[in-house]
Amino acid sequence: MIPDGARLMIGGFMGVGTPERVVDEILRQNKKTLTVIANRGLQMCATKAEWKANGAPATSKGATVQEFTASAGGAKLEIDVAPWGEGHLKINGREIAHITAAKDRRQAFQELRKVADRFLEGKPTHPVLPAVKAKLLEGKKGLIVGIANENSIAWGCAKAFRAFGAEVAVTYLNEKAKKFVQPLAEVLEASIVMPLDANTPGQMEAVFERIAKEWGKLDFVVHSIAFSPKDALHGRVVDVSRDGFLATMDISCWTFIRMAHLAEPLMRKGGALFTMTYYGSQTVVKNYNIMGVAKAALESAVRYIAAELGPKGIRVHAISPGPLATRAASGIPEFDALLDKAKSKAPARSLVSIDDVGVATAFLAHDAARLITGETLYIDGGYHIMD
Repeated sequence: MIPDGARLMIGGFMGVGTPERVVDEILRQNKKTLTVIANRGLQMCATKAEWKANGAPATSKGATVQEFTASAGGAKLEIDVAPWGEGHLKINGREIAHITAAKDRRQAFQELRKVADRFLEGKPTHPVLPAVKAKLLEGKKGLIVGIANENSIAWGCAKAFRAFGAEVAVTYLNEKAKKFVQPLAEVLEASIVMPLDANTPGQMEAVFERIAKEWGKLDFVVHSIAFSPKDALHGRVVDVSRDGFLATMDISCWTFIRMAHLAEPLMRKGGALFTMTYYGSQTVVKNYNIMGVAKAALESAVRYIAAELGPKGIRVHAISPGPLATRAASGIPEFDALLDKAKSKAPARSLVSIDDVGVATAFLAHDAARLITGETLYIDGGYHIMD
């Protein structure tokens, strides 16, 4: 067994202790994530996963990861394990568990297999914050814009910031979205939860006015919103209408510029501004189309804003995750094929998770990163370096 004090992450939630203890605690306390999975047809109580190794175990010096796959109830399960005892469990491409303290590859696989069996048989759960060893962002306050549900990149960021001790304010698009965001805001203990539809005049300004009134300061902003009309996103760039172009640029680029403007007077002692991009800004990605143009403009805006606000101690970054199965990505044609391509080509041979993005973004908000600014940070397992 893995000893008490070992770390185990399940469904993006970190726990401490043996796998059995962590799984039992998460299944006891939480309900929502497994409800989503169950609704997608992963009720497999009567189905046992039959695992197969993808090739023989690597035993040579410098050997790294061995992969195992299985199918159960129509779902694809994957486990990868490393010789030093680290491993991951994924279901349909989504990371469900991450183990770091097994004594070797064999034990990591055995424990993750147990987690897979228990998870697929588990009861519904609610989201929880990951456990961390130090409250590195304690005392900091920030705004997270773009949470739609528990699969959102913005949610991954919000979890990380809060887990590291920061206080967060969150927004939701409209009343329809509020029912998905409100439970997550409660987990974050967010004291400020407000609507923000960038197409509604005054809503963005109202959010910053509330922050100024209640907090009097702002240490970070995470901008994780983008939009393009369907006919603009699905068509050729050369065919995009003026209205389609303006709508895409307005929400996907200008809103970040506007948020930077509103945040500046609240960052009297410096701060950090983040926005989400994608490497379709730098190279042609099939079906990304006009959004690639908007992201290129967004990354350019990051550099200019970083230059303008740097003397005030305000850092600005574009965060570029690899492909993620978010609600926003669902509008991109053939997105599943893009996920498969990313996993097969990335040097890490793994898809990024919202938790990976969240932790990396939170690091850049720490004072230790005060001299890093104007960058596009790729969190994609190295995918962007490959041909």
